[in-house]
Parts: sequence; C-alpha cells; structure tokens
Amino acid sequence: MPDPVPSAAAFVEGPDGRSHRLPVRIYYEDTDAGGIVYHANYLRYAERARSEMLRDMGFGQAALRDQHGIAFAVRGCTIDYFAPARLDDLLWVETRVLSVGGATIEAEQRVERDGALLVRMHIRLACLGAGLRPARLPTVLRDAMQALLHPTSAIFVMTLLAS
Repeated sequence: MPDPVPSAAAFVEGPDGRSHRLPVRIYYEDTDAGGIVYHANYLRYAERARSEMLRDMGFGQAALRDQHGIAFAVRGCTIDYFAPARLDDLLWVETRVLSVGGATIEAEQRVERDGALLVRMHIRLACLGAGLRPARLPTVLRDAMQALLHPTSAIFVMTLLAS
C-alpha cells in the first residue's frame, strides 16, 4: 500500500534545536525521463519549505511584503547532493535556522527520504525593502527567528562553512 502524503508541515524538536519539516511527494513533472529528480528542483523544494516555515510562524510572504515592505532574496547557496530522489518518493525538507543578523538569515536545509540524507543546502538570505535595497528584518520577525536558534548554531555554521 502506498504511503500517503502527510497533510501539513510542522515544527519539530530535535537534538539540534527546533526545525521545520515539509513533506514533498515527487511527481512525474519533477523528474527526467529516467524518473530521477532534476537537480534544480531541490532549490524549489527548499524555497517552498522556507515559505511554509514563515507561514507557520505567522509571516506569509504576501503579508511580509504588504505589511512590512520586505521580501527575501537568496544571497548565497551551497548545495551537496548525496543520492537521487525518484518518481513517487515521499521526501521531507527540513529547515533549521542557523543565524539571524540585522538583515540576513542563514539556514540549513536537508532533503531526506526514509531518514536518509539526499541533499544538504546552506542558504544565506538577504532581507530587501523598497527598490530591492537591503533592509533590516522587522523586529517581530527577527525575534521569532531567533527563538528557533539552538545555542550551538553559531558553532555549527562555522563547522559547516569549514567543510
């Protein structure tokens, strides 16, 4: 019997602090002719996961734009591929906030299947305001993001960047 897609994303507590998990089912449109997920699609899954994390925190992307005048842009991304995902797989995209600056957020995103790591990304986001100029994170958002941080996150970021 096929495994059903869980109905919703959720925050989870783990040894590395609080993270957000989003289920993603792989459909034919996500794959090449051989049924393997096209490498760039993992960036799409990561974007969806970050957007759903913000939504679950009470900060939808449209509301951030309309109420706070901000948006996010990926400033940098490091991605490591370990194994392919395939047609019909149920993946989990886990997002963990690593650091929060005045106008930046760093996160680790992992794509897993049945607990096995397929892809790991280190994402640097820049907060942008009017005219797509750098802008400070709204205090309410920065505080909410900082509440997700694990005390060892700064050490983890340095270790990840060194690897």
